Amino acid sequence: MSIRVYNTMSRSVEEFVPLKTGFVGMYTCGPTVYNYAHIGNLRTFLFEDLLKRMLMYNGYKVKHVMNITDVGHLTGDGDEGEDKVEKMAHKMHKTSWEIADFYTKAFFKDYDSLNIIRPTVVCKATDHIKEMIALIQRLEEKGHTYISGGNVYFDISSISDYGKLARLKLDSLQDAHRDDIFLDGNKKNPKDFVLWFTNSKFGNQEMMWDSPWGRGFPGWHIECSAMSMKYLGESFDFHCGGIDAIPVHHTNEIAQSEAATGHKWVNYWMHGEFLLDDSGKMSKSNGEFLTMSVLVGKGYDPMDYRYFCLGGHYRSQLKFSWEALDAARKARLGIVSKVGELLAKGARRSALASDEAKRLKAEFTEHINNDLSSPRALADLFAVFKSGLGDDEKYSLVLDFDQVLGLELDKVTAKREEGVQELDPELKMLLQERADAKKAKDWAAADRIRAALKAKGFVVKDTPQGPVLEKN
Repeated sequence: MSIRVYNTMSRSVEEFVPLKTGFVGMYTCGPTVYNYAHIGNLRTFLFEDLLKRMLMYNGYKVKHVMNITDVGHLTGDGDEGEDKVEKMAHKMHKTSWEIADFYTKAFFKDYDSLNIIRPTVVCKATDHIKEMIALIQRLEEKGHTYISGGNVYFDISSISDYGKLARLKLDSLQDAHRDDIFLDGNKKNPKDFVLWFTNSKFGNQEMMWDSPWGRGFPGWHIECSAMSMKYLGESFDFHCGGIDAIPVHHTNEIAQSEAATGHKWVNYWMHGEFLLDDSGKMSKSNGEFLTMSVLVGKGYDPMDYRYFCLGGHYRSQLKFSWEALDAARKARLGIVSKVGELLAKGARRSALASDEAKRLKAEFTEHINNDLSSPRALADLFAVFKSGLGDDEKYSLVLDFDQVLGLELDKVTAKREEGVQELDPELKMLLQERADAKKAKDWAAADRIRAALKAKGFVVKDTPQGPVLEKN
């Protein structure tokens, strides 16, 4: 069955044709490790995981490369501001290396909790400085660079199609990220970008390396080009990220990569839309943002958030609210309960022999292969439970679909009928108070009651039938 994806470069849905039969090369922009990932960041990684799972479901071997940006990403996505990692290091009285290591581990803790398949290659920018220097030298030899004020810049006038991904109007010289486009007076054109810094207005960076142009550090954009080409070659199938990467980061990656190689770099560009909160796009800039640890602390399972994201198409903005997350949680627990009931009746994996099972699988595949239509894929999952299939085929289809959905339904155990839990009046009262607090969205009170129950030796487990207590 054919696969169709939306290519940002063409602004259209295209049939996927791999560069190499049966193999996919895929690069995704990883985190800049100066702070925790917020749930908006994680939505992008979930969309990329869905893409990878879909490709694997269709029989492709996927080589997935993801970078860790631990140097060079300034507080402005262009070439202005402090290095984000170093800025946090100063704030926390740590070294940049310590900050990068801490937040890399925190990122992968969230990544794993969401059942996102780890990349084939995870590459840190600081481990690939020589590759970046070599790529800059290659650009320099071809006449695409100039040195000004001690920094090495990419000269966008040296190519004819700069900005084609974002469809920028160069004659307007308008930078989408700031009003004052002439902050860096060393540039010939305000859209020229730094390949190597030896002179930063914020002084020497903690992370610096020797280079042919002097001691310094790489620009953010050159990092992804150098590392992706090292591990995937000079042409590959997919490059993914959030839509905020289109106008600057991905635009500059294309410019330098294709200038160096002289040919098309990436065949399919895919971008995930924003997660919105009450103030608009979720961002770290205001200092207050939601993380997975916050959600877990309020009693949600990471799979609740994964389900919530699957409920919206990756190219559509998604509005976060606690009510919407509650609805996702309820729906997911309903699925878990149905799987548990199947197991309690003795369901086990089997071949999909019936015509109805094959039809349901074909419909699911068609929907997920059509630009990752996850809302329709979830509907296909519910259709399995409503079908007239036997328990074995229902269970087998659920696990088959979950190879793509990634909701950990293979970890569900049999639902057993047990007697009603008898609680003393104090425990009953505390459970009711917690339920009332959650209904009123008074999360602080709900957390206090959970802690009080824990102090009494009980852990609260939320189930589709309501909260139950288990001995701690």
